[in-house]
Amino acid sequence: MLRVDGCIDELRKTVRELRTGGAEIGLVPTMGYLHEGHLSLVRKSRAENAVTIVSIFVNPTQFGPNEDFDAYPRDLERDTQLLEKEGVDVVFCPAPGDLYAADHSTFVMEDRVSRDLCGASRPGHFRGVCTIVLKLFNIVAPDRAYFGEKDFQQLQVIRRMVRDLNVPVKIRGCPIVREPDGLALSSRNVYLSASERQTALVLNRSLKKAREQFSSGEADAAILVESVKRELGKEENLKVEYVELRHAADLSLANKVEKPVVLALAVRVGKTRLIDNMILNEVSS
Repeated sequence: MLRVDGCIDELRKTVRELRTGGAEIGLVPTMGYLHEGHLSLVRKSRAENAVTIVSIFVNPTQFGPNEDFDAYPRDLERDTQLLEKEGVDVVFCPAPGDLYAADHSTFVMEDRVSRDLCGASRPGHFRGVCTIVLKLFNIVAPDRAYFGEKDFQQLQVIRRMVRDLNVPVKIRGCPIVREPDGLALSSRNVYLSASERQTALVLNRSLKKAREQFSSGEADAAILVESVKRELGKEENLKVEYVELRHAADLSLANKVEKPVVLALAVRVGKTRLIDNMILNEVSS
């Protein structure tokens, strides 16, 4: 495995060499502190591409002024060891100065899918996401890029950006990976105390209860949302940021489950912000 610590020209040269013979390239953008969710993306990329490149970069432009950029967990050596075991070809580990000039003033903004949900509570977040993802696409020029469905809004924002800007990259969304007890894997789970982690199990539990109601014939958005909120409300050390039912394709509000929808939530357990979601009425591929 080749590790490129920030030289964009070196990475581009490597990509040109790896493309010899028409080899297709998969890119897995990450912020590091890797877990099984990230590794599932790596395995999907390796199954579909001759070459897999993983980026590790905690992107400062997607963090707000009072968010956890400085505290965000990092362990580059552990991450690179995990990626080598998975057979990754190249890991790209830039520093902020490698990707952002001191007088950087150009950003990419999607202005519809990113407005609500996490976009409403984290102003500028998706501008930072779109900017860094497009930068990575321009540097690596992958055939496919892989993102987890836990960050469902992020996935749809990136799909919209790629469509609208005619970026020649196929976006692959991959299923949420959960702990055996149902907690969605997240690098931020490390912030949770033992008691907070127990509290956090209510996220998946509340979504599963709503899915059971839908399976029993309930299709009204208000009732399903209220069911999730009522279940979340049973935990004291938890503050609900949002619970919403949205059309999966464009994240517009859904009043009824007729097409595939995403039941999405964001909460704070103690000081830790967690998100989760569940697709209802999903179309089998």
